[in-house]
Amino acid sequence: MMRPQRSIMARSVPMRSAIVRSLLACVLVTGLFAATAVAQEGEMPNERWSFEHAFGTFDLAAAQRGFQVYSNVCSNCHSMKYLHYRDLSGIGLDEDQIKAIAANVTVPSGTDDQGNPKEGPATPASEFKSPFPNDKAARAANNGALPPDLSLIVNAREGGPNYIYGILTGFGQPPAGFKMQDGMNYNRMFPGHQIAMPPPLQDGTVEYTDGTPNNLNQEAHDVVTFLAWAANPELVERKQIGVRVVLFLMFMTGLTYAVKRKVWSDVDH
Repeated sequence: MMRPQRSIMARSVPMRSAIVRSLLACVLVTGLFAATAVAQEGEMPNERWSFEHAFGTFDLAAAQRGFQVYSNVCSNCHSMKYLHYRDLSGIGLDEDQIKAIAANVTVPSGTDDQGNPKEGPATPASEFKSPFPNDKAARAANNGALPPDLSLIVNAREGGPNYIYGILTGFGQPPAGFKMQDGMNYNRMFPGHQIAMPPPLQDGTVEYTDGTPNNLNQEAHDVVTFLAWAANPELVERKQIGVRVVLFLMFMTGLTYAVKRKVWSDVDH
């Protein structure tokens, strides 16, 4: 009666071995594809940002130049719907400058007496003007691609400012044998290396009034600084609060230890 059982067990051993070999093969193939994909991705830039590290702050001059780049270039396709013009005081613009910037923009301002929509100059309380009335209009104007809102783009992408900088400076000619889809542009940093957005920046795209060189890398660095501020306007304040909290905790730790030594100094251990 035991022979059939031994026969079944004998047959199950090679079956388990075959399953294990199949699983190992799948793991190796998956790892190979993953390694290939990583190798194909562009190397992440390692720019130096003024707002990095515990004591970093925003370079307000760079942020103001970045706002100029956004206004002249990026705002033609990308919205920043979570910002109002009055928020620009955070990059060092005064009230008169903000009013002048807003007054040069026309935004929806309700309806007239007949119920027809009307437009008028923006005010500091107005939201940043969007280039398109809705997503359908944005896709229609960009061959089906939807330009993302840039209000939180630095926080929404892995790699943060370095990734955005890599996208802006990563355009170029595809390598030999690389097949491009119609209407796409080659970018070393973008996953898959094909992006619908054409190169938005180049040397001399904007004219800086403060004499800063307006080459591609500088323009990209400045606009990323502005976008980083837009996504984290409270960053410097949070860092300052964190430093105060750490200093307070260190003081309280020292005070507590001193009190403990004083209270227990007369106790015979």
